[in-house]
Amino acid sequence: MERVRAISEPFEGFSTRRFVVWALLYWALVATGCGPAEGETPKPLPPLPAELLDSERNTIEVFRRVAPSVVFVSNATTPRGAFRFSADELPQGAGSGFVWDDQGHIVTNYHVVHGGNRFTVTMADGTTYEADLVGIAPRKDLAVLRIEPDAALRPVLVGDSQQLVVGQKVLAIGNPFGLDSTLTTGVISALGREIESIAGTRIEDVIQTDASINPGNSGGPLLDSGGRVIGVTTAIYSTSGSSAGIGFAVPAATVARLVPELIEHGRVKWAGLGVRVMPDHIAAQWGVIGVVVRDVLPGSAAEDAGMRSIDVDRLGNVRALDVITHVAGRPVVRVVDLIDVLDDFEPGDSVKVRFDRDGRSREVEIALGELQN
Repeated sequence: MERVRAISEPFEGFSTRRFVVWALLYWALVATGCGPAEGETPKPLPPLPAELLDSERNTIEVFRRVAPSVVFVSNATTPRGAFRFSADELPQGAGSGFVWDDQGHIVTNYHVVHGGNRFTVTMADGTTYEADLVGIAPRKDLAVLRIEPDAALRPVLVGDSQQLVVGQKVLAIGNPFGLDSTLTTGVISALGREIESIAGTRIEDVIQTDASINPGNSGGPLLDSGGRVIGVTTAIYSTSGSSAGIGFAVPAATVARLVPELIEHGRVKWAGLGVRVMPDHIAAQWGVIGVVVRDVLPGSAAEDAGMRSIDVDRLGNVRALDVITHVAGRPVVRVVDLIDVLDDFEPGDSVKVRFDRDGRSREVEIALGELQN
């Protein structure tokens, strides 16, 4: 698996001083007329030159239509005992996001909001709102905020990321540091990639693109030529931290599945077998190929199916253990493989689990429960 790094805050070198510099620059732009003043009606957009190519015209039209839906998200923390909005408030990170619905829900990356207890959302017109954290899905690097807007919002349209093809044109829009929307374009470079989330789990079916994704753009939408969201930009592959032509986006299929759960429940209901497992390095030390069951939770479906907790003697020597090798017909070698398989199911679904015990392979059917995390 390629190791990648998140591209929005917290990123290396981000500091209170840098945050203040960007904030001052932003308000200076507004004060000098580079952004709309409060209550001012935006000027009509100029007509497109007749000599533009069709591809250029499409890019401009998509940007004009979607940019108002892209926002700047800032994340700060107030030390315990300090007053809200006090001078002691410490910036934790920043990134982009986009309007999900007309109820004020904003989608962004989990690593954009990670570590903060106060969040603000700045719209494309410069209006800033306090935001509440609705829910997080660290395993997929997604988060949902909610604002109380005083004007109509423009939600994005969500596309079908399962119909994408390599070479297809894409556009990435971000709102870095609230300094107005930025646009980059490119193509889909590859599909079905895997990257590591901030929680250490794999995000599958990730979209790879050569559209430049720069610091502060993380959490913004990746769009097709119709202006539909096909992914959420989340990371770049780079040793320096700058865009190097290899960017990644969480696919819209994952976003469309998880965001409604986050809005309704504040979390994602992950499916689980009802077992706790040993770390991979322990299994490797024992020469075991598969995931070692450490504990079978009392009353779980795994217990009902006959799976057993690891058995050790008083000296700590292992006398018996169950090793999961397949789930739903898919091989399981490491813990992350088990997580990936279960991510495709919901609590209440039944799966076949094959495990080894005492040199013999057994297969049982387990009704998945809800993983408590």
